[in-house]
This record gives sequence, C-alpha cells and structure tokens, in this order.
Amino acid sequence: MQPRTLYDRIVDAHTVRRLDDRTGPGAEILLYVDRTVLNEYTSPQAFSGLRDKGRPVWRPAAALGVVDHVNPTAAARVAAMPDPGGARQVAYFSENCRDFGIELLDVLHPLQGIEHVVAPELGFVLPGMVIGAGDSHTTTYGALGALGFGIGTSDIEHYLATQTLVYRRQRTLRVNLDGTLPPGVTAKDMVMALIRRIGADGATGYAVEFAGTGITALSIEARMTICNMAVECGARGVVMAPDAAVIDYLRDKPRAPTGALWQAAAAHWLTLRSDPDAAFDREVRLAASEIEPMITWGTSPDQAGPIGGRVPDPQAEADSGRRRDMIRALAYMDLVPGATFAAIPIQRAFIGSCTNARLSDLREAAAVLRGRRIAEGVRGMVVPGSSSVRRAAEAEGLDRIFVAAGFEWRQSGCSLCLAMNDDVLAPGERCASSTNRNFEGRQGAGGRTHLMSPAMVAAAAVAGHLTDVRALGREA
Repeated sequence: MQPRTLYDRIVDAHTVRRLDDRTGPGAEILLYVDRTVLNEYTSPQAFSGLRDKGRPVWRPAAALGVVDHVNPTAAARVAAMPDPGGARQVAYFSENCRDFGIELLDVLHPLQGIEHVVAPELGFVLPGMVIGAGDSHTTTYGALGALGFGIGTSDIEHYLATQTLVYRRQRTLRVNLDGTLPPGVTAKDMVMALIRRIGADGATGYAVEFAGTGITALSIEARMTICNMAVECGARGVVMAPDAAVIDYLRDKPRAPTGALWQAAAAHWLTLRSDPDAAFDREVRLAASEIEPMITWGTSPDQAGPIGGRVPDPQAEADSGRRRDMIRALAYMDLVPGATFAAIPIQRAFIGSCTNARLSDLREAAAVLRGRRIAEGVRGMVVPGSSSVRRAAEAEGLDRIFVAAGFEWRQSGCSLCLAMNDDVLAPGERCASSTNRNFEGRQGAGGRTHLMSPAMVAAAAVAGHLTDVRALGREA
C-alpha cells in the first residue's frame, strides 16, 4: 500500500463511498463523522431544517450541546440573557436539544463552558475520530489525534440527519516545529509566528499536520492552542499524532473508554501516525529556539511581529494588495509606522477564549501577576474556559491572585473574544487579548485588539502598555 499521511489514514477510515472518480486532493467523498459539538449560535437553522422536513437526528448521543457564545460571564451566574436575541437563541437551542434527545450543558450546568474546552476535558473527543462542528475552531481537536474542522449550517443539518458529510479531500501540509522554546515563549507565540510567516491564507486548502520535537515537548493544552489557531492561516483541518502524553491526558476523562476497551483503544491510538515515507504536498519548518513573544499590530492574525519590533511601514511593502491592507489596518488601529510595539498603551486586558482559557493558561498569567497590580486605567478580565477550569483554578488559589492584582474573576463563556454578548470593547478602546482573532469590530465596534499569550496579556496589564513579559520578569 502507498505510504499515507495521518490525515489520509483518518479520512480513508471514515470514507463511506466516493462521489466522483478522483482519488487525491479535490476528490469528493461521503465522510462518516463520529461526533459534533453544537452551540446556540450556529445550530438554529439546522434544527429548523430538520423540523421542516420531519427528520430525526440519526445518532443523538454523538452530539453534545453547549451554551457558550451569547451568555453573560459576570461573577454572579444567572440563566437570564440581557439581549432578547440571545435569550431566544438559548431558548430555541434548549428546545431543540430536548426534542431531538441531545445532551445539553446549559448556562447553569456545572460542566458548562466553551465548547472547545469542554469537549476535550470530558473525553468526548478521542484519537482517530472525525469531528465536524459549526465553529471554525473545531481544529482544536487535532491536539488529541482527531481530525477536526468547522462546517456550515447546512452541513450541520446534513450531519444531524445522516451522521455524514459531503467532503472534499484537502491537500496536506506538514509543519515541523523543532527544538526548545526559550523561557517566556509559549505555544501561542509558536502558532502566531507560523501565521505571520505563511500568511492568513497560507494553509488554505490544506489539512495541516504539526510534528517535530517542539510539538511533542508541549503539554496537551498547549498543543490545543496551536491547533485552535491554525485555522487563522486557513487550515481546513488539523492533526497531531497521538503519543503517550495524549493517552495520559485522556486516561481519567469521564467519557473515555474504560477497562479492556481502554487498553485496546490506547494501543490502537499509538499507531495513528503518518507513515515514515509519506509524501506531503507541502512542508514548512520553524525553529522553536528562534521564536520570540509575539503580538499583533493590525487587523489580521498574520499582521504580527515579535514584541521587540516596530510598527511596519506600508510603503516598504512591494505587494500592492498587502500594502493596501496594511494602510487600512494601521488607520483602524491608530498606529504610526516606526513606533515601538512596547510603547502602545492599552485600556483593557482580556484572558480567555477557546484558544487560551485552560488551567495551564491561567497558571501562566497568574505567575506573572502574583504580587503585582495592574496599571491605573486598565480594566482586566479573566474568563475561564469552562466551569470545571474555574473550580480547579479556585482550588489552587489562582482566582485570589487575579483579584488581588485588580482583574475581574468571571464565569465561563466566549465573552470578550467576540462581540456577541454583553462583554464588548467601547469604540477606540485598545485591548491586550489572549483570543484568536483581531478583525475590525471583533471585540466590539471600533475596538482595537492586540493578540498575544496570556502571560503577555498579564504583563501588558501591569505595565499599562504592550511589553515583553521576559523584561517584566527581570524587574521582579
């Protein structure tokens, strides 16, 4: 048999039948999808379509419903939604999950949280699975050796009715990250460096496999950060070969197999990897040791640079399209070419999102904030990725560190990652954010977002401006 990549192995194992005569990239197949995670924002039309056609959900147990996008995250948790539109979305979602027999983690459920945080911590996602869900950051699940990708509303309806999708095979891209990260540099910096290098469309049309010693040295939660943000360079699916660290992560998860089934599953999972001589359509290499703490300066995740850099000059860009985008971005962000990144002041600091709101992320930020206070005029918010993360953080006393530093300690949800709830930036407010997107208006109309790691957000909050977390550490 011809050597295969891990992506091809997973897709081949889930192919129900071919839909055309092609066999390589671009071929259409009917793909079996193991599981999905649903939210209140992207599912309503899909359920309405099922209702209109009188169709049931084929396998209700293969779907998990989570309220996460529109719910408030204020410290006192309530079921009420301040926005009437959001309230209707949540009510209809609850009705749909009840009528179609789908488990729902609603706002007051003790396991509620952001879908891409909750699903892994439950063991709902397992190596070798295909996960298709109505959120682009479904790529997160690649960290567990599953193939995850976002799907549209009509695809959600098709999946719910048939457990399958009409799927077009992708080209394959392997990103090799080798070496050891320097102190103060994180997985968020790794993936931001990749996006900066290949561009926001650099992986469009590709399924990406991350490999190398720089990946295997990371915790599973750090790997999730990389897989989550890989969609920001256009990746249409992400995988990482499962290893002993993945097995250890899943071992005690409540939805993972047990007993003899666990033993058999774990042994099989360790076989899920690309063949040694498998050919990829494209390869990219990055040296972990050369990566520095990263921040974005513009309105696209690839408009980024190391914190020690300066705002670039559009006139130095030869490509007219990129030059035009840079000019627009700098106007929106109110930045001047040549200004040092570390001189950019902030008014808001946000730690949260499906990219960086897991327990390890909160630990990193708390380590920076311990014994410090955020600068006057800065409003800081910490929004754990799930209710379980929140409880675990409180058990370690992290909440007390955040509150003592001047941050708000809030309930779980998508929150300020996107302007779809009551956590928004005011026009002109500038935010250091651990989220995944910095588009115009993403965190609120006229709001200005600088992406970075949770530790870098914490450092910026203390300084009152963007700063190198490594320098802050030297000052302690």
